[in-house]
Amino acid sequence: MKIRIGTRKSKLALIQSELAASVIKAVLPNAETELVHITTKGDIVLDKPLEKIGGKGVFIDEIERAMLAGEIDIAVHSAKDLPLELAVGTCICAVLPRADAHDVLVTRRGEEMPEKPVIGTSSTRRAAGARKLLKGAVTADIRGNVDTRLQKLYDGQYDGTVLAAAGLARLGAFSDERFDYKEIPFSVLVPAPCQGIIAVQSRVGEIADKLCGIGNSETFYCFETERKVLELLNAGCSSPAGAFAEISGGMIMLTVTKDQQRSLTDSADITDRFRLAERLVSAL
Repeated sequence: MKIRIGTRKSKLALIQSELAASVIKAVLPNAETELVHITTKGDIVLDKPLEKIGGKGVFIDEIERAMLAGEIDIAVHSAKDLPLELAVGTCICAVLPRADAHDVLVTRRGEEMPEKPVIGTSSTRRAAGARKLLKGAVTADIRGNVDTRLQKLYDGQYDGTVLAAAGLARLGAFSDERFDYKEIPFSVLVPAPCQGIIAVQSRVGEIADKLCGIGNSETFYCFETERKVLELLNAGCSSPAGAFAEISGGMIMLTVTKDQQRSLTDSADITDRFRLAERLVSAL
């Protein structure tokens, strides 16, 4: 069986697709995988904020069209980049075990921050966290893949930037001695819903039924719950909303915020995860 995997061409996207391919081959030894590179609008238009060019969908529209046209069988995404609405006839059939969900402040190694540091981020959520973490911080838009953003930081265009720990780890960036890395605690910055999760999308039925066994069930429960928070808040790519769920002993603990100023945390049985999300969001 050959499985064609649609992926963006960035270094991180390719690494994540290879991770998914490895899991597929471990569960389906007879499967042959092929990466199909797809350029999305979000990869081409780098001089405008996401909300001005179509929101999160700009990273998957072309990929979904290729899937529905039968040009690819599955797609691999950073789950936090998924829009609320997927293309009709497709589903998330599996998610891989979650990596570190924290955000990280990256600065040039050995340099002191100025009184009003300029932090490169196009995320309203990360901008809110940067201002809480650094007194006097101002933010400026930054686009491009992780390597591009790090180079812009190194070139002095910004005093710092905020990136996902999961992406930095997958790229091996923590070994880059040009930079210092400071993990931002959840008490300061609640992660984007589904941050650190790799999601596998496919057409409904067909290969989806074969691939449902490759995923991680606990991560999927967290994925579903955090996506429910997004739905309840009707939060788009320009929202500072955050959500993080974790599971222990059959219970799920959920933290939610709509503005990064006030957050609420509570727990429930896994079977009550959606009611937990509804209760916390209604109390915000």
